Amino acid sequence: MRSLLLKFSLNNIFLIVSALTLLACGQNSGDTTTDAPAAKTEINPDTIAITPENVKQVLTDYAARHPDSIAVITTRHGTIKVRLYKETPMHRANFVRLAKSGFYDQGEFYRVVKGFAIQGGDSDNRTMRQTAYKIPQEFNRKYIHKKGALAMARYGDDRNPDKESSSHNFYIVQGEPVELYELREWERKHNITYTPEELKLYQTLGGEPSLDTEYTVFGEVIEGLDVVDKIAEERVGASSWPVQIVPHTIKVQ
Repeated sequence: MRSLLLKFSLNNIFLIVSALTLLACGQNSGDTTTDAPAAKTEINPDTIAITPENVKQVLTDYAARHPDSIAVITTRHGTIKVRLYKETPMHRANFVRLAKSGFYDQGEFYRVVKGFAIQGGDSDNRTMRQTAYKIPQEFNRKYIHKKGALAMARYGDDRNPDKESSSHNFYIVQGEPVELYELREWERKHNITYTPEELKLYQTLGGEPSLDTEYTVFGEVIEGLDVVDKIAEERVGASSWPVQIVPHTIKVQ
C-alpha cells in the first residue's frame, strides 16, 4: 500500500512539473510580447494646487503661459473693466487663474465702505474651494491707491509681517479727493515722495494714500468707475456687509 501511494504521489509530481514546464514553454515559445509600461498621466499645469511651498513657482509659470491683462467684472449695477499690471506678475496670474477657473463667478462685493473701497472675491454661498496660501507682496512704487486702483486684501501686520496678499480677496478703491497737507503727512509716514502727477491725481480724482506701501496694487479700472460709485452707495449692515448682496462674475478678455 505504501509503494502504491508513493508511486501515485511521484506520478502526480511528474505531471505537475511537466504541466508547469509546458506552460513556461508556451509563454516563451513564439511569444515576444512583454508587459507595456503604464501610461503616464498628463498633469495639467494650470490646475496644480497652490501651496505655501510652491506658490511662487506655480504663479510665475502660470504668468508665462497666460499673458492676459484685461478682465471684466459684471454686477447688477453694471460692468467694471480692469487692466492688470504685468509688473506684478504673481498677482496678475493669480487673478487670471481664479477668473478662468470660475472661482470668481461665485464671489460678491461683501464689504462696502463709501468713500474708501469696495471689497470682493469671497461669498458665504461659495461651493468652489481652494487651498490655503498667500501671495508674496509685489509693491511697485509706480502704482498708488488712486480712485479705481485694484489691489489685494491681506491680514494685518501682527499676523502677516511680510504683508503677503490674500489668495482671492481683492478691493477697488473709491476714495475721495485728498488735501495737499494730508498727502505731505502720508509722504512722511510712508517715507515716500509723490510726483507732481500723483499729487494732482490724489487732489482731483481722489484715492486712499493711507494704503500706499501697505497693500499690493496690481491693476486699475479703465471703464466703469461709475459702477464702483454705485456699489459704494449700497446700504450696509454689520461689518459693512451690503444688505442686498452684490454678486459678481469675472471674465478674462
